[in-house]
Amino acid sequence: MADAAVQLDPADTETEAAPPKRLDLIPRGLGALEAKLRRDLDILDYPARPWVPPRTTRSGEPILNALIVGGGQGGLAVAFGLMREKVDRVLVVDAQPRDREGPWLRFARMKTLRTPKHVLGPDQGIPDLSIRAWYEAQHGPGSWEAVGFVPRETWARYIGWYRDFLGIPVRSETRVGAMRWNEDDQCFDVPVETRTDEGTKAETLHARKVVLATGIEGSGQWFVPEVVKGSLPETRWAHTHERIDFDALKGKRVAVLGAGASAFDNASVALENGAASVDLYFRREELVRVNVYRWAEFVGFLHHHGDLDDATKYRFIHRFFTAGQLPPAPTFERATKHETFQMHPGSPWEKTWVEDEVVKVRTPHGVFEHDYVICGTGFRTDLASRPELSEVEQHIARWADRFTPPEGEAIAELLRHPYLGPSFEMTARDPEAAPWLKGLFNYNFGCLLSLGLGGASISGMKYSVRRIVGGITKQLYLEDAATHLETLAAYDEKDF
Repeated sequence: MADAAVQLDPADTETEAAPPKRLDLIPRGLGALEAKLRRDLDILDYPARPWVPPRTTRSGEPILNALIVGGGQGGLAVAFGLMREKVDRVLVVDAQPRDREGPWLRFARMKTLRTPKHVLGPDQGIPDLSIRAWYEAQHGPGSWEAVGFVPRETWARYIGWYRDFLGIPVRSETRVGAMRWNEDDQCFDVPVETRTDEGTKAETLHARKVVLATGIEGSGQWFVPEVVKGSLPETRWAHTHERIDFDALKGKRVAVLGAGASAFDNASVALENGAASVDLYFRREELVRVNVYRWAEFVGFLHHHGDLDDATKYRFIHRFFTAGQLPPAPTFERATKHETFQMHPGSPWEKTWVEDEVVKVRTPHGVFEHDYVICGTGFRTDLASRPELSEVEQHIARWADRFTPPEGEAIAELLRHPYLGPSFEMTARDPEAAPWLKGLFNYNFGCLLSLGLGGASISGMKYSVRRIVGGITKQLYLEDAATHLETLAAYDEKDF
């Protein structure tokens, strides 16, 4: 989520009344932390035995218990959660090269995370697995107090260490194709292509459960408005999630469309790389200055939004959606400190065109000239646009299939969100036609309306991981109840 700067939590600061920190309890060096963590995990390792009966296809191919699509923070956290619950045959796949998963080292252009540093998530309640413990082990006592917000590169390194230390199985550079349900083998058939040194290897993976941990755009696609995409040559514009040659913008007049955090980030990077000027345009008459997502950071909402009735869920998320998002204060200041940065409120783009090698932009306030356009226009929810869902999305229920908003409060973008069950599982438009959809879990930003800030958000991960993991283990156990009953009937190990 796009988080604004806030005051440090009182727990992050020393006061005279606070007891002194036990600095002797902070492991010295990463090796010491890892040794302590191994002991922690050994102590917590109950029950210890794997319990999910193995399955194969009719042709003898192994069936995974869970395939997780996406090797960023969410996918890794779900994988570890399943591993802690002794679910074996779990695999994570990601289209990016190793250590390039997620946005942090690809298209994120902020200097630090927007989430306050005290927010917990991937650690899953294990203190020594937290970023704070990892950071202090390498930089020493007192180092965490000196951190304001976590640099994005630091977070990326932490996530990579988390994956490697926990031994989470990840297959990188693996792109997922259109999955389908295999009724005969009672599993999803998932075609994948993996880039290797020898070329591209194509195969089909089989999985009882599939988790889509595909990030902020995982229930749709990045959005470029038609006024740009349909009018300007592709050489004259880019979306903020794309690779942008900022060196080529030196001396150029850059237009940024949008007023969210990524729009300001990209404006700043352009100016820092020598752009002659950056003009930032947005529809609202003034910049959003209240971050309602800060309100959301309490147990009730983060843990229990999914337990509300549909009408109340919609009212909460409708408020988030209409309130809009703002750039955090440091992000705002990073851009506005440049004399050649200018904001244009109340300036929707009516038309764009190229004339005499110049990009012309018409707004209600006139026509403006630029050399290049950056679209900070976010993403649009649209399951039909997801290639991995192309053969199953017609069965998936959207909110529009289940809920009618009060008059005047319908927002098409919200109603396109998938209508999820209590554990992030997809639900079917016709349950009799596609009962198997419950085995497909949507752990990305498309869960917002159904389950709040669980997917693609550090803030909600503390509660959402346990929710989705519990949903997966519940399904696996109930589906195998007859097999477990048989093993119980056959159990005859004598104690003496």
